[in-house]
Amino acid sequence: MRIYQVGGSVRDGMLGLPVTDRDWVVVGATAQAMQALGYRLVGKDFPVFLHPQTHEEYALARTERKVGPGYKGFTVHAAPDVTLEDDLRRRDLTINAMALAPDGGLIDPFGGAADLKHRLLRHVSPAFSEDPVRILRVARFAARFAPLGFEVADETLALMRTMVEAGEVNALVPERVWAELARALGEACPSRFFEVLRACGALRLLFPELEQLFGVPQPRQHHPEIDTGVHTLQVLDRAAQLSADTRVRFAALLHDLGKGATPPGEWPRHVDHEERGLALIDNLCQRLRAPKDYRELALLTGKYHGIGHRAEELRPATLLDTLQALDAFRRPERFEQFLLACEADSTGRPGYEQHPYPQAALLRRMLQLALTVDAAALAAKGLKGETLAEELRRQRIAAIRSARAHDASAPDELD
Repeated sequence: MRIYQVGGSVRDGMLGLPVTDRDWVVVGATAQAMQALGYRLVGKDFPVFLHPQTHEEYALARTERKVGPGYKGFTVHAAPDVTLEDDLRRRDLTINAMALAPDGGLIDPFGGAADLKHRLLRHVSPAFSEDPVRILRVARFAARFAPLGFEVADETLALMRTMVEAGEVNALVPERVWAELARALGEACPSRFFEVLRACGALRLLFPELEQLFGVPQPRQHHPEIDTGVHTLQVLDRAAQLSADTRVRFAALLHDLGKGATPPGEWPRHVDHEERGLALIDNLCQRLRAPKDYRELALLTGKYHGIGHRAEELRPATLLDTLQALDAFRRPERFEQFLLACEADSTGRPGYEQHPYPQAALLRRMLQLALTVDAAALAAKGLKGETLAEELRRQRIAAIRSARAHDASAPDELD
């Protein structure tokens, strides 16, 4: 039995990145021998075990053979005669196909160290084309390592295009697409995920609503980048700078889907794109089976981001109606997520990155003022039902109106 450290921990250690989880490959062993040593079997599709003390994953060296379409059409062979190189050959990228021997020596049969040095994401072998999930994984690694200057190798991108043209992407199930998307949203430069998918032709199949945005113009005076697709990815990266919350990033990504449905005769204006986008957002979320909290925030952002941008122009009653529509009184955390997505939209434009977004502070302040009206005190006075609701609304509007009037007479205070 020989044990080697493999995969991402080797790669990240060589890049000088933190290593939190380590994976191991065991060569020359059987499942029975592993269990006799106290390892606990956890793998369903192939033999993976948890170490009895460290609980790190130890997998028997294995090979895979394509027997059907999609990412599940494989048979797995794990036996003592499978070599370390056999196991590394089945991996996706060369930078993930390196191992460390027990003495710390690097085992690198496919040139992963050279590709790390040259900042290349390159496939190990033609077997890459047998698993369509690898298209998503390469795009996700591109998003993770973009700040380090990594690019997808030309030959790998060409192979990904061939896979798309062969229909391999059609075999991806929604749950797997969502899993990779959610992880990509959490990466350092999430826009790269979508840029790589677009470059290989997969974006139009997996996310046609996003593909539709590219080439759609916007007014130059508000959008120096002009192209709506470019703007969308800039907003996504700005959201990543503002928040680690992938729900905020997802909402920022989908906020302008309605612009893809604007009739070309109306370009570059996009009147009512917020309403047009709601069905598109909902369809995308339903198709990918996005979690409810992602879907709800995306829909709120799509519908109300324009109103949020105009907060300083709104009348007191409209401000209150907006806060209620956003459910800000009951869901303050989601209200904050909405404000972050709006700020990303406003400042996710060339030259606007450092601009303030006072609308967020204003909306927060109006919410706090409305909350000062004590509903319980009104009920204690005998008000009930519709009468209570009307008086609560009247007093909240009055509180907001008083503050807005004060702001108008003393504008420096708002600054």
